[in-house]
Amino acid sequence: MTQPVLDIRNLKVDFMTRRGVAHVLDDVSFTVAPGELLAIVGESGCGKSMTALSVLGLVPTPPGKVVGGSILFQGRDLAQLRRSDMRKIRGGDIAMIFQEPMTSLNPVFTCGEQIAEAVRLHQNVSPGAAHARAVEMLRAVGIPEPELRANAYPHQLSGGMRQRVMIAMALSCQPRLLIADEPTTALDVTVQAQIFSLLDELRHKTGTAIVLITHDMGAVAEMADKVAVMYAGRIIEQGPADAVLDSPGHPYTRGLLASIPRVYADPDADLPEIPGIVPALTDLGRGCAFEPRCPLAINACHAAQPRHVAMSANHSAACIRLKTGEVLA
Repeated sequence: MTQPVLDIRNLKVDFMTRRGVAHVLDDVSFTVAPGELLAIVGESGCGKSMTALSVLGLVPTPPGKVVGGSILFQGRDLAQLRRSDMRKIRGGDIAMIFQEPMTSLNPVFTCGEQIAEAVRLHQNVSPGAAHARAVEMLRAVGIPEPELRANAYPHQLSGGMRQRVMIAMALSCQPRLLIADEPTTALDVTVQAQIFSLLDELRHKTGTAIVLITHDMGAVAEMADKVAVMYAGRIIEQGPADAVLDSPGHPYTRGLLASIPRVYADPDADLPEIPGIVPALTDLGRGCAFEPRCPLAINACHAAQPRHVAMSANHSAACIRLKTGEVLA
């Protein structure tokens, strides 16, 4: 079997807060193979972005700390690397598209300079070749007049263009692993489709493994090979995309899918929603974190954290009411 590009095993990240220890990530495990796209979905505050920051070694310390588990990238445990070694990997072998382009781009350098800098740091090319690569990548992400835009500063571009600059920078070194955290934020629908098509082409041409953090279930259905559903710092369901989307086992996954607006839905009917909010990570208790919001909760849900139950090949969900792939009535 092909060795996974990324293999996260039992990852735990804690944050010290005034209210106590927040278990931001608790026993997170998944793998991503070359050319594979794993989609991580869930509400805001469930730990999706923190998972990405952990892979890149960007957990703010203090107050955060990786307290357990391993993050294996092509066999190397990133959690054990020194900062200097991590800097050599970050941006080259592993790249990330962040959510907020205005705070991620340096306001005193042109967009072309920032992309070219990433190329020069990780590839042995001349400044001229790096600039040409920057222009090429701006053209690839659909920015008009890329030669002109390469000389523009971030504040001179729209939010959508800045987001595409971030994508161009992430793709410029042809990384082995790309983490895309809501990559199409602030982009219109046609540009979203273009970016998703570019990511799909990248992984099939170069074998780049992609971790896509998104709320766009349409993109998940269209592109993802595997899906991991996160809630309160834990992965509560994961498996092949078709299996998770067609036969969701966890009540939370079912709630997420039911909340998607339908084009031909009854206009007078209320949109289904999951009541309540994600609980505070400092006070999760012993039982299932989703229990206060779950329509199928029973007394046993209070007792202990549910373990994953296999529903089919490589498809499992952590719900106490699961039995051989069936939610009990």
